[in-house]
Amino acid sequence: MTTGKFIAFEGGEGAGKSTQARLLAEALRARRLDVVLTREPGGTPGAEAIRALLLGLDGQGWNPSAEALLFAAARADHVERLIEPALAAGKWVICDRFVDSSRAYQGGAGGLADEDILALHRIGSGGLLPDRVLLIEIPANEAATRLARRDAGRTDRIGGRDRTYHAGVAAAFARFATAEPRRFIRIDGDGDIAATHVKVLAAIASLLGDAS
Repeated sequence: MTTGKFIAFEGGEGAGKSTQARLLAEALRARRLDVVLTREPGGTPGAEAIRALLLGLDGQGWNPSAEALLFAAARADHVERLIEPALAAGKWVICDRFVDSSRAYQGGAGGLADEDILALHRIGSGGLLPDRVLLIEIPANEAATRLARRDAGRTDRIGGRDRTYHAGVAAAFARFATAEPRRFIRIDGDGDIAATHVKVLAAIASLLGDAS
């Protein structure tokens, strides 16, 4: 049995990651591939409990260090209980966010050192990285429009932070993609859903060749 493929969708708020992850999962299943669609934080009961702590609207929130620790703990459970067993069974894992979100949000925007976040990832999740990271990018004004339409003024604790914070997130993602072009593929998401989906399929075409 061949090892499965691991694809992560990354990007800022309102980029359409969840929609594109779902569409990709459907397209792969149409090819008779066994697909696990999951998300971070979350994906397992323990990680979903941590998600509620991190993103819930009640309470005072967490500083970047506490956030990074909580995300790393959720990810460790997710990797051990869901992602690694699925990959070992030859399944494709499609994940809405993974470690690069921690690098961008708690690191790039939150001020933590990238090496510290990656150290937590090595400790908790063995340093596992996706086979491919699809970074969906849209202009800040389009993101704001989409979020207003989607959330009707009610968003989660991290999504609701100010424009400066989210600009820092976007800049961090752009740096990662520039520094790691073999791992990241940048996708212009400033179009309709179908057009972005076509770009996603093109971005993973070589992986499909490996699976055939």
